Amino acid sequence: MEIEEQLKLALAELRKSEERKFDQTVDLIVNLQKFDNKKTPLNLFINLPHKIKDKRIAGFLESKHNSIETITKNDFKKYSDKKEMKKLVKRFDFFISQASLMPSVATTFGRVLGPTGKMPSPQLGIMMNIDDKALHELKIKINQSVRIRTKEASIKIPIGKQSMKDEDIIENIMAVYNALIKTFTKEKENVKNIQVKFTMSKPVKITVR
Repeated sequence: MEIEEQLKLALAELRKSEERKFDQTVDLIVNLQKFDNKKTPLNLFINLPHKIKDKRIAGFLESKHNSIETITKNDFKKYSDKKEMKKLVKRFDFFISQASLMPSVATTFGRVLGPTGKMPSPQLGIMMNIDDKALHELKIKINQSVRIRTKEASIKIPIGKQSMKDEDIIENIMAVYNALIKTFTKEKENVKNIQVKFTMSKPVKITVR
């Protein structure tokens, strides 16, 4: 059975699970095989056809901007306090930075942002020139993408919301699946199976061959 068909059935199954009082996240789990994530670690951004939610974005910028929550160089010293740093990392989903500030960002915030995968990235999030138009475009890009980093033989990422249409969720899943296969050295051979779940549900398994 085609993956899309299996996904339709899986989502129908998940929608029968107990109703919750919040809009559950739809998670995609990609289980890998014959894949050495130490030799070929993945760190990529994949553009989704359908936005999941507006991410909370902060920018390390030389000067304040109205269109984004800004942390300027003068604010950095406040974050030598570990509690303040942890609060900041919790409050935002994504951080961007002006290129000129990156060395200071790495020194001040790297030890906390690095392990959480929120360090500004050259692929999506480090800007040479800052203006409202560029910021607006970058925010749209960030909201339409997911970041994938492999730490183990399983990738888990939010791919949608329960309130989204099934076909939109399926399109998001297929965008990620197809992008991953292109990245893997053995393509489909590296995928053992995929699973889909809601926040509070058990996963439903999809066979990929």
